[in-house]
Amino acid sequence: MKDNVDMIARISVCPRCGQAYHGRPAVSREDGKTQICPDCGTREALESIGVDGKEQEQILEAIHRCYGRHGQN
Repeated sequence: MKDNVDMIARISVCPRCGQAYHGRPAVSREDGKTQICPDCGTREALESIGVDGKEQEQILEAIHRCYGRHGQN
């Protein structure tokens, strides 16, 4: 049986985009320690391989369609 602490939903605000999110954060590639939302983590990863902003948004839309908003089921 899970501990009651595991049942608490935590809402955080992404310091990069300012949006509220829940679930596991990503770690920013900029400093290797700042926790950011999963979408910004995906954006940073895509930026690092040269994907432009328009295509990043298309990729995020596809992720949201398949897995729900902000990568959550």
